[in-house]
Amino acid sequence: MDNGQGQQSNRWEGYIDWRNRSAIKGRHGGMVAASFILVVEVLENLAYLANASNLVLYLSRFMHFSPSRSANIVTNFMGTAFLLALLGGFLSDAYFTMYCIYLISATTEFLGLVILTVQAHIPSLKPPVCPLVNRNVACEEVDRGKAIMLFAGLYLVALGVGGIKGSLPPHGAEQFDEKTPHGRKQRSSFFNYYVFSLSCGALIAVTFVVWIEDNKGWQWGFGISTATILISIPIFLLGSATYRIKIPTGSPITTIFKVLAASIYHSWVSRNSSNAISNFSTCSLYTTEASEDGEYPKGKAKTQTLTEDLKYLDRALMTTAGPPWLECTIRQVQEVKSVLKILPIFMSTIMLNCCLAQLSTFSVQQAATMNTKVGSLRIPPASLPVFPVLFIMILVPVYNHVIIPLSQKVAHTEIGITHLQQIGIGLVLSIVAMAVAALVEMKRKRVAIQSGLVDSTETLPITFLWVSMQYVLLGSADLFSLAGMMDFFFTEATSSMKSLATALSWVSLAMGYYLSSVLVALVNHITGTFQHTPWLHASNINQYHLEKFYWLLCLLSGLNFLHYLFWAQRYRYGSSGHDNQKEIQIVNN
Repeated sequence: MDNGQGQQSNRWEGYIDWRNRSAIKGRHGGMVAASFILVVEVLENLAYLANASNLVLYLSRFMHFSPSRSANIVTNFMGTAFLLALLGGFLSDAYFTMYCIYLISATTEFLGLVILTVQAHIPSLKPPVCPLVNRNVACEEVDRGKAIMLFAGLYLVALGVGGIKGSLPPHGAEQFDEKTPHGRKQRSSFFNYYVFSLSCGALIAVTFVVWIEDNKGWQWGFGISTATILISIPIFLLGSATYRIKIPTGSPITTIFKVLAASIYHSWVSRNSSNAISNFSTCSLYTTEASEDGEYPKGKAKTQTLTEDLKYLDRALMTTAGPPWLECTIRQVQEVKSVLKILPIFMSTIMLNCCLAQLSTFSVQQAATMNTKVGSLRIPPASLPVFPVLFIMILVPVYNHVIIPLSQKVAHTEIGITHLQQIGIGLVLSIVAMAVAALVEMKRKRVAIQSGLVDSTETLPITFLWVSMQYVLLGSADLFSLAGMMDFFFTEATSSMKSLATALSWVSLAMGYYLSSVLVALVNHITGTFQHTPWLHASNINQYHLEKFYWLLCLLSGLNFLHYLFWAQRYRYGSSGHDNQKEIQIVNN
């Protein structure tokens, strides 16, 4: 019996290996397993960003969409890719393992890239070449059939990217034991180095691959992305023997709707009944005071806590007569509370990602009109992200090994800089970035006017390094906000919803890109109504009022930061809210 208990305690409860056997402590999980995931993310982000960062130029120069239409297509594509991370996270939590979702998604992205490569390689699948003598002359836009092929490839890539983003980060985070301080520290380091891996892939994408696309042809750029995502699959499989794979626990969406429905139903019943019974149901799974091996000492009480916030949801536990399918457990109520609590924080990060969307659209088009030479070397406009990427690659090790340990000593806490503080730093940097972007655009426009080149195709006599400042600031904002969001959402969610909650980091990006598209359309509609021409509508970006748009984003970002402060100051971390919890003890007989 002792031997059997020893074998049981040596297993990771709720985890399996890739062969569907119990995961073993010391053999599965840890930094070695997470390292495979970090390497895979380098390749995956290389494949994705190699095209996304330069896609706006491909659409405008080779598919002959207008600059604003190209910008909207890119933001919609990238927004959809990140929004689909929610689907990947949901399927990982509910039905499939994160391991399987990654393999399916990588294959899907590969198929989409094959379609795009074929179209870029065969001239008959693109619109006729249009030599641009004057930027004000419109070229023949891609026809319906060829556009269908283009969008089919793009959105297959988006589906694959979404599945990977929704499954790979939580799969990496699940390799660490969150019950120990060492495991939690390693998990936070993993999220920081996950951003580092994103940057490594981005560095290769916006330098080497973008140069290939601009100088050798887009078929080569798409081809490199196709080969890269294909190579990432066997590398991921090489780590199979080291992974601990979380067992899906059923649909978290079902739990959310069930608790909400039960709360509404019991609230309605209690208002219409003078003798409603309001005892809490205590027939559930409770695990808050278990030892590290997951076992409870004989005779000890299990304790499940019910937080004081969102008390309306506590009504779901009332034992008034009702349909059996509305019966909820304390764990289910807590799971729903954990998700609803983080939604205001999630909503506050969307504006930051709307600002980030400009780096893939208008900022690239700005740089394309400027002098992109550094000495004798010409830098492609889409390679501008190299500045924030390099900065992030330097900042991540410094942040993880210097700033975090120092903040832990100063604050005398395990985490040092809190997740909400990280996100707040990112929001402040985004405000500064948009102010700088507006000032730089004012300078660029002034140079165009003074040089008499507003309607010309000639390069403006101003270096594109001016635009790099907004890239560095927004890149830094992305580091703090993305790493903070992923760690925050993963930590605060319950075990059955971690993939879904972590996917909110990418959904925030998606909503930011969609918001960018909506703002562009809304600004054009309003300004076109009251002025002769809209701010952001012309065949030549020199005729745009882009500086006014950037000032608008700066103002909205400032208001959004005040909104964030309102919720962040009131947020109580799930792991530290013991003073505001009521304990319900169920004696283990």
